[in-house]
Amino acid sequence: MLHCILTTFLSLVIAQANPTVLWKAAVNHTQDNNYQLVVTGQVAEGYYVHPMADEYVGTRITVNQTDGVATVGDPTEEFTPSDYKGESVVTGTYVLRQALEITRSATVGGTVTWCACSGDMCSMPEDFDFSVPVEIAGSSAAGDAAAVAGSGEAVVAGSERASASGSIWALILEAILWGFLMLLTPCVFPMVPMTVSFFLKRSGSAAKGRFNAAMYGLFIVLIYTVPICLIIGLTWAFGGATVTADIFNWLSTHWLPNIIFFVIFMLFAASFFGAFEITLPSKWTNKADSGADRGGLLGVFFLALTLVLVSFSCTGPIVGTVLIKSTQGEFWSPMVTMLAFSIAFALPFTLLAFFPAILTRLPKSGGWLNSVKVVLGFIEIALGLKFLSVADQTYHWHLLDREVYLAIWIVCFTLLGLYLMGKIRFKHDTPLEYISVGRLALIIIDFAFVVYMIPGMWGAPLKALSGYLPPIQTQDFVLGRYVPEAPAAGPATFDAGNTVALPHGLIGYDNLDDAIAAAAAQGKKVFVDISGHGCVNCREMEARVWSNPEVLRRLRDNFVIATLYVDDKTPLPRQQWVTNDKGKTLKDVGRVNSDMVMKRFGVNSQPNYFILDEAGNTLAGPRGYNLDPEGFARFLDLD
Repeated sequence: MLHCILTTFLSLVIAQANPTVLWKAAVNHTQDNNYQLVVTGQVAEGYYVHPMADEYVGTRITVNQTDGVATVGDPTEEFTPSDYKGESVVTGTYVLRQALEITRSATVGGTVTWCACSGDMCSMPEDFDFSVPVEIAGSSAAGDAAAVAGSGEAVVAGSERASASGSIWALILEAILWGFLMLLTPCVFPMVPMTVSFFLKRSGSAAKGRFNAAMYGLFIVLIYTVPICLIIGLTWAFGGATVTADIFNWLSTHWLPNIIFFVIFMLFAASFFGAFEITLPSKWTNKADSGADRGGLLGVFFLALTLVLVSFSCTGPIVGTVLIKSTQGEFWSPMVTMLAFSIAFALPFTLLAFFPAILTRLPKSGGWLNSVKVVLGFIEIALGLKFLSVADQTYHWHLLDREVYLAIWIVCFTLLGLYLMGKIRFKHDTPLEYISVGRLALIIIDFAFVVYMIPGMWGAPLKALSGYLPPIQTQDFVLGRYVPEAPAAGPATFDAGNTVALPHGLIGYDNLDDAIAAAAAQGKKVFVDISGHGCVNCREMEARVWSNPEVLRRLRDNFVIATLYVDDKTPLPRQQWVTNDKGKTLKDVGRVNSDMVMKRFGVNSQPNYFILDEAGNTLAGPRGYNLDPEGFARFLDLD
């Protein structure tokens, strides 16, 4: 049964990575300077998309405005309607057409944006970026041109999806590294001899031993992964995507869970330093351990359960970090990252169960294990601060602004370096007689990291840490801080009551209506920044992409910025409360912004960016997490 659950889960994850619609684009010559862009999509089996008539999640096609290329009229669509719960949807072949006037050789580029649905569950918006060169000789075309997303569709149509998934791959890699590191903790390493002893005694034959070892690893993975899958699956099944996103949003941004996690991390850090021992109730582990004496697969399962329970005091906070960091409104991320962590954690034990002789090559338990535990204690303090910082940012307490956060990290990692040098000792440490080459390498890395952070106290961007630190605009003193020019005068100018300070000296409006009004007055476009105070990827985009001189110049000169925080807990006056489609009254800035963003733009995760004209019509987007500054500059140019 558990094997079936895991198989189903893995198949769903793999299916999510495959194209939901396979697109190809072509430009056909009709007569004189008249052409027709034809974009044909083949909707994958089991999915449907919404036609253009749907105001919120309907398919959209946008043609870039370039010299020599002009659209004629509105785009049209062709499809055989399918019915889903009384709603007309698109399955099978879907054709989008746009009449063009082309007066010179050019490249016809643009984007198709759609939401793919399966049953009641819909994915985030996906993009197909097309680029079709058209050569014109004299007054006639040299021939029809086409850009086909065939076998390369995953590269072309999935370019935005791939960029958005960059963050999940970073989370997966981090989860894998933590999973391997857990083997070296004092709660886990002593379980190695127990594992080898169990399989040496129970394996009657080589084939049976390999089978039991494989099942042992599978049970460890299932014990970690299945509960989170069930929790997320049940919330999705009974409440839909919105409820799941709301739960994750509450978990990752509300003060209560963040303060609880912060306190837990500090308690674990104190435990790792030797203040006290954190263990689960002994009757839990004793009962699981006694179950391991049973024969067959049941005994293997209880051995896996014993390992998970005994190792809780070391793996608990790491598991919490992995989960919280992957809950930015995503359905799959927590499950995939937990799967990655559990596989990495289980792999060494599975290999030891397969090849017990490896045990003779492993180092013996000793003082080095306590050193690992103390090092993890310092890391716990650093990681735990992030939870306090999220609550501080979303509620505007200003307890942990950037320079305070950095000061604590600098002190923390300086103390870690002194500990590695043997200048500081804790309760269960053994005296350090000499410094090994490996320890020396760690000392150099640690102090180099400290030196890297110090300039941040005067406003250095510290791009490598941008996702962890509070935004730079919370810092009181920044050396050479940019002072923005006063905005152009007009009926809608910047007002301190409805603007927010953004990185790099930019100023943005905190609501879309004011930004559109200002854009109309100043003759600029609107850059919509869908963000979150607790959004790690948003801070990375601001530090690594917005800071690019070409991107920053465009944002400053060509746009009025609307920054919409979807996790801001600032309460609104009663006259600004909003009642959503389900009759729930939304009373704070974040909930109102989140509801508006979902209805207007069809997205519920951050970061996402859109470009609007001065009338509020969408010209481009969404563009998600993508650390390519040149690509972002092209996005701002509507190329």
